[in-house]
Amino acid sequence: MGAGHGPRPRCRMSVRIKVDALTPTIELGLREARHLQVLRLGPGAVLRVFDGQGQEAEATLTELSELGAVLALGAGVQATAETPQPVTLAIALLKGDKLSDVTRAATELGVARIQLLLTRHADVREIGTQKLLRLRRVAEEASKQSRRAVTPELLEPISIADLSWSGTLFLAHPGSRALITDHLNWNAPITVLTGPEGGFSDAEVAQLQERGAVAVTLGPRILRAETAPIALLGAIVATGV
Repeated sequence: MGAGHGPRPRCRMSVRIKVDALTPTIELGLREARHLQVLRLGPGAVLRVFDGQGQEAEATLTELSELGAVLALGAGVQATAETPQPVTLAIALLKGDKLSDVTRAATELGVARIQLLLTRHADVREIGTQKLLRLRRVAEEASKQSRRAVTPELLEPISIADLSWSGTLFLAHPGSRALITDHLNWNAPITVLTGPEGGFSDAEVAQLQERGAVAVTLGPRILRAETAPIALLGAIVATGV
């Protein structure tokens, strides 16, 4: 007899799905169900689920249809380690798909949240609801692919004047000569602040420094607005392993 053509209950522990909560029975919607069908999974397949808050576990697929899927929660697993203190990326609105690229890389680098900012020299003055939702999906997909159990919060834009932080805020500023290594420690939360294509205004930099921000250099070259946050985050998180 020939082999069957339906989904097979293969073990696919490399498949990771974000869920709202790790409850004994987990119901998935159409989008995730279609993903499992594309992978040709069937009842009995074992995969991983995570809640975006740091919890991860095994789960067994018990039902799969065109409308959804049901998982039975299994044993918890050790999630990938996070940074010693939460790291926030505060970033000015950028043109085109640059924010998607930054969101993806920042998630991979371990940020806990991404705060969008309205700045004086930004070419972009607002962000639509659909684009904000898309950025959140980018963060979710990046957390899956990088095997993080945490999905960063992605917060609606606020003005720099309304930005608050605890711990240390590092401001990427070409005019500074201060080195990140001279000021970095993991005793408190860290916020990384980078500007738009036109940079920060002198008044914005002065106001941030008056509030305690530490302006640091990223080297002798001028980096693009989408490169600067990744360079600064990489330098920081590499010390927190």
